[in-house]
Amino acid sequence: MKLVTAFFRLIRWSNLVFIVVTQVLFYYCIVLSLVNYSTSSNPLQEQEWYLILLTISSVLIAAAGYIINDYFDLNIDRVNKPDKLVVEKIIKRRWAILWHWILSFAGITLGFFLAFSKQQWLIAFANIGCTILLWVYSTSFKKKLLIGNVIISLLTAWVILVFFVYLVAFPSESRFGPNTIFTLNVAKLFKLSIVYSGFAFIISLVREVIKDMEDMEGDAKYGCKTMPIVWGVPAAKVFTAVWLVVLVGALVILQFYALHLGWWWSVAYCVITIITPLLWVLRKLYTAQIPADFHQLSSAVKLIMLAGILSMVFFKIYS
Repeated sequence: MKLVTAFFRLIRWSNLVFIVVTQVLFYYCIVLSLVNYSTSSNPLQEQEWYLILLTISSVLIAAAGYIINDYFDLNIDRVNKPDKLVVEKIIKRRWAILWHWILSFAGITLGFFLAFSKQQWLIAFANIGCTILLWVYSTSFKKKLLIGNVIISLLTAWVILVFFVYLVAFPSESRFGPNTIFTLNVAKLFKLSIVYSGFAFIISLVREVIKDMEDMEGDAKYGCKTMPIVWGVPAAKVFTAVWLVVLVGALVILQFYALHLGWWWSVAYCVITIITPLLWVLRKLYTAQIPADFHQLSSAVKLIMLAGILSMVFFKIYS
């Protein structure tokens, strides 16, 4: 039982749940709210099995990425979080790397199955690209200034964009069937995909830099060139604060648009669960000094990310 628990910790099961919840809500609350059809049944219902496979492939590749990250971060984690160590302490390194390859292979295989079935070759090669990026991030880019943070933020945004690509980028009879009669508001779907993937990118970037400030001791000991090490903590705080202000500003503008549509409950939800907590993070960032402070901020940002994901429900309510 201890081994099973350790394995789920290794693959960051809570983060994988985030991926599933994000993609499920994006499909059922946003995509379906933008579909108009003349039949009594949902014309995309046939696609749902393939979308489930797409979600599973995303989860498998992400899980493999978390494993390889811990595999190469063993020495750093011994300094930064010895109490949370899994690789070598509970699961041997050879088993960790084996599980990485098994999960990566399974995720890529599902991608190629979708490619063959639905002529979505971009999905197959994107899965390979994500796997390679996660490997290179863990072995090299994570230790470099900013580039590692940007890669993780882009991959977080891709969790949403991959569904847009599958549903819209290459429409064909083989995907939707020759007798399907429906319209999908592609322009609006694109805008909402950009809004949510942009939110995911920025808030992920903010969290990654905060985590770098939390992990400075171990990172510095093993030669990492993260932002707080190279530029200093004050500069890293300013960088993070700027992105927080940009995110809050963008969200405030979106609330005016939502008010124009009469989405009062949506606006109240966003102000209470997203904007106000972001302002709290901005304020606490100024006084944060020790790793425990930055860990608290990182946890808060993760909850704000969850609140942003759950806001998709309002598209279902108001559709």
